[in-house]
Amino acid sequence: MSASITRTNRPATGGIGHGLKRPHYGTHIFLTVMAVMWMIPLGWALFTALRPKADTDKFGYFSLGGAFNFDNFVQAWTQGGFPRYFANSLIITIPTIILVLLCSSMMAFAVSRVSWKFNITLLIMFTAGNLLPPQVLATPLFEMFKLIQLPYWFSDSGSLLNTYMSVIIANTAFQIGFCTFVLSNYMKALSGDLTEAALVDGAGIWRQFVSIIMPLCRPAIAALATLELIFIYNDYFWPLLFIQSGDRLPVTTAINNLQGTFLSNYNLLAAGATITVIPTLIVYLLLQRHFVAGLTLGSSKG
Repeated sequence: MSASITRTNRPATGGIGHGLKRPHYGTHIFLTVMAVMWMIPLGWALFTALRPKADTDKFGYFSLGGAFNFDNFVQAWTQGGFPRYFANSLIITIPTIILVLLCSSMMAFAVSRVSWKFNITLLIMFTAGNLLPPQVLATPLFEMFKLIQLPYWFSDSGSLLNTYMSVIIANTAFQIGFCTFVLSNYMKALSGDLTEAALVDGAGIWRQFVSIIMPLCRPAIAALATLELIFIYNDYFWPLLFIQSGDRLPVTTAINNLQGTFLSNYNLLAAGATITVIPTLIVYLLLQRHFVAGLTLGSSKG
């Protein structure tokens, strides 16, 4: 009589809770706390902007008494001259973003997809440029722009000072290094077989860049465009340094028009600050999907 042994195939377990996702309570709590900390100033500014100054003087800023309306926003919009300053910001921001993304994408392609002697050296130089604070180069740039002679039909100052071009050049120079670093790392992750196949088909360097690499970099470019819009739009230092005419300043300086000589209306200032935030908030909400996709590229790769 032979005994038969039946083996039952059981799934191998690597331990307790194997195959189950652990809840990341610590991460969720940390992100929630950080989100609340970032939202408190914006929420407080909006709350202050909706209250008349008379009510905050009567009940205090840390109170709920009084009325809530949009009178401060209307007054800030007219008194601060926001339509004109918004137009100035567009004149500065849009060309700067185009120049930064165009130059950085070409440079990133040269140091990441083309094998030559100085590609790593140039990438280090572009990246090292971000380590210099803008204040260190403020005086040399101001003197250099003052000495560059331009025809008066182009610049009423006869130089680069007091022109939109001076701010565009400064922002482009300081932002191009960061974008080159990001795009070069993304382009390195793309398969080399793509450009090799294009080279076999007779495509030159320019055709490879325009027709193959750039379409694949759209998520990264969208993320960088969103970041650059926020950086350049919110820039306060370069316009204040290079532009002397008040009618050419960007919207970040329009809040200065809301300050009184002897007394400041903080409700009005809060309304003006909230108005300046609205364009970047709208752009971020519209490009949020592309922005998140660009930041999370390659996160699932081993």
